[in-house]
Amino acid sequence: MKIPRFSRKTLCIPYAVFLVFFVIIPMLVILFYAFTDKEMHLSFHNFIRFFSDPTKLSTIVYSLVIALITTVVCLLIAYPVAYILARSTLKRKFVILMLFVMPMWINFVLRVNALREIFNSLASAPGMEWLGSANYFKTVFGMVYDFLPFMILPLYTTMQKIDPSLYEASADLGGSGATSFFRVTLPLSMPGIMSGVTMVFLPSMTNYVVSDMLGNAKVTIIGKFIYEYFGSDWHMGSMVALILLIVVFLSTWFSGGFKSEENVRGANL
Repeated sequence: MKIPRFSRKTLCIPYAVFLVFFVIIPMLVILFYAFTDKEMHLSFHNFIRFFSDPTKLSTIVYSLVIALITTVVCLLIAYPVAYILARSTLKRKFVILMLFVMPMWINFVLRVNALREIFNSLASAPGMEWLGSANYFKTVFGMVYDFLPFMILPLYTTMQKIDPSLYEASADLGGSGATSFFRVTLPLSMPGIMSGVTMVFLPSMTNYVVSDMLGNAKVTIIGKFIYEYFGSDWHMGSMVALILLIVVFLSTWFSGGFKSEENVRGANL
Protein backbone atom coordinates (compact mmCIF):
# COMPACT_ATOMS: atom_id res chain seq x y z
CA MET A 1 0.00 0.00 0.00
CA LYS A 2 1.43 3.30 -1.09
CA ILE A 3 1.50 5.91 1.65
CA PRO A 4 0.58 9.40 0.34
CA ARG A 5 3.41 11.86 0.73
CA PHE A 6 2.83 15.16 2.40
CA SER A 7 3.71 18.23 0.38
CA ARG A 8 3.31 21.95 0.77
CA LYS A 9 0.52 21.87 -1.78
CA THR A 10 -1.56 19.93 0.74
CA LEU A 11 -1.70 23.06 2.93
CA CYS A 12 -3.63 24.81 0.14
CA ILE A 13 -6.56 22.36 0.34
CA PRO A 14 -8.35 23.97 3.36
CA TYR A 15 -7.95 27.43 1.84
CA ALA A 16 -9.21 26.20 -1.55
CA VAL A 17 -12.27 24.61 0.06
CA PHE A 18 -12.99 27.82 1.99
CA LEU A 19 -12.52 29.90 -1.18
CA VAL A 20 -14.93 27.76 -3.18
CA PHE A 21 -17.74 27.51 -0.62
CA PHE A 22 -17.55 30.95 0.98
CA VAL A 23 -16.34 33.21 -1.86
CA ILE A 24 -16.84 31.74 -5.33
CA ILE A 25 -20.24 30.05 -4.83
CA PRO A 26 -21.80 33.08 -3.01
CA MET A 27 -20.50 35.36 -5.77
CA LEU A 28 -22.04 33.11 -8.44
CA VAL A 29 -25.34 33.15 -6.56
CA ILE A 30 -25.28 36.97 -6.43
CA LEU A 31 -24.48 37.17 -10.14
CA PHE A 32 -27.29 34.75 -10.95
CA TYR A 33 -29.92 36.66 -9.01
CA ALA A 34 -28.65 40.07 -10.18
CA PHE A 35 -29.14 39.27 -13.86
CA THR A 36 -32.39 37.32 -13.65
CA ASP A 37 -36.02 38.29 -13.06
CA LYS A 38 -38.56 36.67 -10.79
CA GLU A 39 -39.20 33.98 -13.42
CA MET A 40 -35.43 33.21 -13.38
CA HIS A 41 -35.00 34.48 -16.95
CA LEU A 42 -31.93 36.42 -18.04
CA SER A 43 -32.69 40.12 -17.61
CA PHE A 44 -30.92 43.47 -17.26
CA HIS A 45 -34.01 45.09 -15.77
CA ASN A 46 -32.47 45.32 -12.29
CA PHE A 47 -29.39 47.09 -13.67
CA ILE A 48 -31.48 49.61 -15.63
CA ARG A 49 -33.84 50.07 -12.70
CA PHE A 50 -30.99 50.89 -10.34
CA PHE A 51 -29.33 53.53 -12.53
CA SER A 52 -32.63 55.12 -13.52
CA ASP A 53 -33.56 55.79 -9.88
CA PRO A 54 -32.09 59.08 -8.56
CA THR A 55 -32.65 57.93 -4.97
CA LYS A 56 -30.33 54.95 -5.33
CA LEU A 57 -27.67 57.00 -7.11
CA SER A 58 -27.76 59.69 -4.44
CA THR A 59 -27.51 56.99 -1.77
CA ILE A 60 -24.25 55.75 -3.31
CA VAL A 61 -22.91 59.31 -3.32
CA TYR A 62 -23.94 59.84 0.32
CA SER A 63 -22.35 56.52 1.27
CA LEU A 64 -19.09 57.46 -0.44
CA VAL A 65 -19.03 60.90 1.18
CA ILE A 66 -19.75 59.53 4.67
CA ALA A 67 -17.11 56.80 4.24
CA LEU A 68 -14.57 59.32 2.92
CA ILE A 69 -15.13 61.79 5.76
CA THR A 70 -14.96 58.98 8.32
CA THR A 71 -11.70 57.69 6.84
CA VAL A 72 -10.08 61.14 6.73
CA VAL A 73 -11.06 61.95 10.32
CA CYS A 74 -9.84 58.57 11.55
CA LEU A 75 -6.54 59.07 9.73
CA LEU A 76 -6.05 62.59 11.14
CA ILE A 77 -6.63 61.30 14.68
CA ALA A 78 -4.89 57.94 14.40
CA TYR A 79 -1.67 59.04 12.68
CA PRO A 80 -0.41 61.35 15.45
CA VAL A 81 -1.46 58.79 18.09
CA ALA A 82 0.36 55.95 16.34
CA TYR A 83 3.41 58.15 15.68
CA ILE A 84 3.69 59.27 19.32
CA LEU A 85 3.25 55.73 20.64
CA ALA A 86 5.73 54.24 18.16
CA ARG A 87 8.43 56.84 18.93
CA SER A 88 7.71 56.96 22.66
CA THR A 89 10.22 55.53 25.13
CA LEU A 90 7.57 54.73 27.73
CA LYS A 91 7.92 51.21 29.08
CA ARG A 92 4.17 50.67 29.34
CA LYS A 93 3.00 52.37 26.17
CA PHE A 94 1.10 49.21 25.27
CA VAL A 95 -1.33 50.19 28.05
CA ILE A 96 -2.19 53.39 26.18
CA LEU A 97 -2.63 51.41 22.99
CA MET A 98 -4.87 49.00 24.84
CA LEU A 99 -7.15 51.87 25.88
CA PHE A 100 -7.96 52.46 22.21
CA VAL A 101 -8.54 48.76 21.57
CA MET A 102 -10.62 47.96 24.67
CA PRO A 103 -13.92 49.35 23.26
CA MET A 104 -13.70 46.65 20.58
CA TRP A 105 -14.18 44.04 23.32
CA ILE A 106 -17.67 45.37 24.02
CA ASN A 107 -20.61 44.38 21.85
CA PHE A 108 -20.95 46.70 18.87
CA VAL A 109 -24.68 47.36 19.34
CA LEU A 110 -24.18 48.17 23.02
CA ARG A 111 -21.51 50.73 22.18
CA VAL A 112 -23.72 52.43 19.61
CA ASN A 113 -26.65 52.44 22.04
CA ALA A 114 -24.50 54.01 24.74
CA LEU A 115 -23.31 56.67 22.30
CA ARG A 116 -26.91 57.39 21.29
CA GLU A 117 -27.89 57.90 24.92
CA ILE A 118 -24.99 60.31 25.38
CA PHE A 119 -26.11 62.31 22.34
CA ASN A 120 -29.71 62.37 23.61
CA SER A 121 -28.54 63.66 26.99
CA LEU A 122 -26.38 66.35 25.41
CA ALA A 123 -29.21 67.41 23.07
CA SER A 124 -31.38 68.24 26.09
CA ALA A 125 -28.77 70.62 27.50
CA PRO A 126 -29.13 74.38 26.88
CA GLY A 127 -27.45 75.46 23.65
CA MET A 128 -27.06 71.88 22.40
CA GLU A 129 -30.52 71.48 20.86
CA TRP A 130 -28.99 71.40 17.37
CA LEU A 131 -27.49 68.01 18.20
CA GLY A 132 -30.91 66.38 18.10
CA SER A 133 -31.23 66.96 14.35
CA ALA A 134 -27.54 66.70 13.43
CA ASN A 135 -28.03 63.23 11.96
CA TYR A 136 -25.07 63.24 9.59
CA PHE A 137 -22.73 64.58 12.26
CA LYS A 138 -23.79 61.87 14.71
CA THR A 139 -23.45 59.21 12.04
CA VAL A 140 -19.90 60.23 11.15
CA PHE A 141 -19.02 60.57 14.84
CA GLY A 142 -20.29 57.05 15.50
CA MET A 143 -18.38 55.67 12.52
CA VAL A 144 -15.15 57.31 13.72
CA TYR A 145 -15.71 56.02 17.24
CA ASP A 146 -16.21 52.45 16.02
CA PHE A 147 -13.50 52.26 13.36
CA LEU A 148 -10.72 54.36 14.90
CA PRO A 149 -8.90 51.30 16.38
CA PHE A 150 -8.77 49.75 12.89
CA MET A 151 -6.79 52.77 11.75
CA ILE A 152 -4.50 53.03 14.78
CA LEU A 153 -3.38 49.40 14.91
CA PRO A 154 -1.94 49.05 11.36
CA LEU A 155 -0.30 52.47 11.60
CA TYR A 156 1.29 51.66 14.95
CA THR A 157 2.48 48.25 13.75
CA THR A 158 4.05 49.75 10.63
CA MET A 159 5.75 52.64 12.44
CA GLN A 160 7.04 50.30 15.13
CA LYS A 161 9.04 48.46 12.47
CA ILE A 162 10.84 51.57 11.18
CA ASP A 163 14.55 51.30 11.96
CA PRO A 164 15.58 54.11 14.39
CA SER A 165 18.93 54.32 12.63
CA LEU A 166 17.15 55.95 9.68
CA TYR A 167 16.28 58.92 11.88
CA GLU A 168 19.88 59.09 13.10
CA ALA A 169 21.12 59.04 9.50
CA SER A 170 18.69 61.82 8.60
CA ALA A 171 19.93 63.94 11.51
CA ASP A 172 23.59 63.27 10.60
CA LEU A 173 22.88 64.52 7.08
CA GLY A 174 21.45 67.76 8.46
CA GLY A 175 17.79 66.87 8.14
CA SER A 176 15.35 68.61 10.44
CA GLY A 177 12.49 66.92 12.25
CA ALA A 178 10.10 67.86 9.45
CA THR A 179 12.52 66.51 6.84
CA SER A 180 12.84 63.22 8.69
CA PHE A 181 9.07 62.94 8.90
CA PHE A 182 8.39 63.60 5.22
CA ARG A 183 11.39 61.63 3.91
CA VAL A 184 11.43 58.72 6.36
CA THR A 185 8.31 58.30 8.50
CA LEU A 186 5.61 59.16 5.98
CA PRO A 187 6.93 57.03 3.07
CA LEU A 188 7.64 54.00 5.27
CA SER A 189 4.24 54.27 6.96
CA MET A 190 2.33 54.17 3.66
CA PRO A 191 1.56 50.43 3.94
CA GLY A 192 -0.05 51.10 7.31
CA ILE A 193 -2.00 54.03 5.88
CA MET A 194 -3.27 51.93 2.97
CA SER A 195 -4.23 49.10 5.31
CA GLY A 196 -6.01 51.42 7.72
CA VAL A 197 -7.84 53.28 4.95
CA THR A 198 -9.07 49.99 3.51
CA MET A 199 -10.20 48.68 6.92
CA VAL A 200 -12.14 51.89 7.65
CA PHE A 201 -13.43 53.03 4.25
CA LEU A 202 -14.98 49.76 3.10
CA PRO A 203 -17.12 48.95 6.19
CA SER A 204 -18.11 52.62 6.58
CA MET A 205 -20.04 52.37 3.33
CA THR A 206 -22.21 49.49 4.53
CA ASN A 207 -22.55 49.92 8.31
CA TYR A 208 -26.20 50.96 8.33
CA VAL A 209 -26.58 50.09 12.04
CA VAL A 210 -24.74 53.26 13.04
CA SER A 211 -26.65 55.42 10.55
CA ASP A 212 -30.00 54.02 11.72
CA MET A 213 -29.39 54.27 15.45
CA LEU A 214 -27.52 57.58 15.55
CA GLY A 215 -29.06 59.21 12.48
CA ASN A 216 -32.66 58.59 13.65
CA ALA A 217 -33.16 56.36 10.57
CA LYS A 218 -32.91 59.50 8.39
CA VAL A 219 -29.43 58.74 7.02
CA THR A 220 -29.63 55.99 4.41
CA ILE A 221 -26.47 54.34 3.13
CA ILE A 222 -26.08 51.64 0.53
CA GLY A 223 -25.89 48.85 3.11
CA LYS A 224 -29.46 49.67 4.24
CA PHE A 225 -30.72 49.21 0.67
CA ILE A 226 -29.12 45.77 0.49
CA TYR A 227 -30.67 44.76 3.82
CA GLU A 228 -34.14 45.93 2.81
CA TYR A 229 -34.11 44.39 -0.66
CA PHE A 230 -32.93 40.99 0.51
CA GLY A 231 -36.00 40.89 2.71
CA SER A 232 -38.34 41.20 -0.27
CA ASP A 233 -36.51 41.12 -3.61
CA TRP A 234 -33.35 39.03 -3.86
CA HIS A 235 -32.83 40.01 -7.49
CA MET A 236 -32.64 43.74 -6.83
CA GLY A 237 -30.73 43.16 -3.61
CA SER A 238 -28.14 41.12 -5.50
CA MET A 239 -27.78 43.86 -8.11
CA VAL A 240 -27.22 46.52 -5.41
CA ALA A 241 -24.69 44.23 -3.70
CA LEU A 242 -22.91 43.69 -7.03
CA ILE A 243 -22.74 47.41 -7.76
CA LEU A 244 -21.41 48.04 -4.25
CA LEU A 245 -18.77 45.38 -4.85
CA ILE A 246 -17.70 47.17 -8.04
CA VAL A 247 -17.56 50.53 -6.22
CA VAL A 248 -15.45 49.00 -3.44
CA PHE A 249 -13.15 47.35 -5.99
CA LEU A 250 -12.61 50.62 -7.86
CA SER A 251 -12.06 52.54 -4.61
CA THR A 252 -9.46 50.02 -3.47
CA TRP A 253 -7.78 50.04 -6.86
CA PHE A 254 -7.53 53.84 -7.07
CA SER A 255 -6.23 54.04 -3.49
CA GLY A 256 -3.44 51.57 -4.28
CA GLY A 257 -4.82 48.86 -2.03
CA PHE A 258 -3.83 46.11 -4.48
CA LYS A 259 -0.17 47.10 -4.54
CA SER A 260 2.34 44.99 -2.66
CA GLU A 261 4.09 46.49 0.34
CA GLU A 262 7.37 46.64 -1.57
CA ASN A 263 5.76 48.61 -4.40
CA VAL A 264 4.06 50.98 -2.02
CA ARG A 265 7.29 51.71 -0.19
CA GLY A 266 9.32 52.03 -3.36
CA ALA A 267 6.87 54.52 -4.80
CA ASN A 268 7.22 56.84 -1.86
CA LEU A 269 10.89 56.73 -0.99
